Amino acid sequence: MSRIEIIEKKPLSLSELKAEIALVSKRDGELSFRAGKTQDYVNSFSSLSKTACAELKKKLEDLNVPRLKDEHIVKIVDLLPVSVEDLSLVLQGYALTVSKENMANIVKAVKDYRK
Repeated sequence: MSRIEIIEKKPLSLSELKAEIALVSKRDGELSFRAGKTQDYVNSFSSLSKTACAELKKKLEDLNVPRLKDEHIVKIVDLLPVSVEDLSLVLQGYALTVSKENMANIVKAVKDYRK
């Protein structure tokens, strides 16, 4: 039996996952059952295009918020919190403290991308 080797672990946003599933679908012609279910979920909940997602991720990275990692940024991009309270709810699942000023800056950056 072959051994699977993980080369890189990188969090993906829903928009990026949607694009990857489209590539797999185009390559294989038909998706497996799980990939089909994942595609249904992503199509239901993904609200940004891949380019808008990349722009927002870049804006959030440029804020240089201390201890804010890629996985936190991806979660923020996926959920697009409207207020500081919503952002604190998103981040409460992580062992992370962000100042109110930085949270306000994050929410301000996200507001441009909400529909």
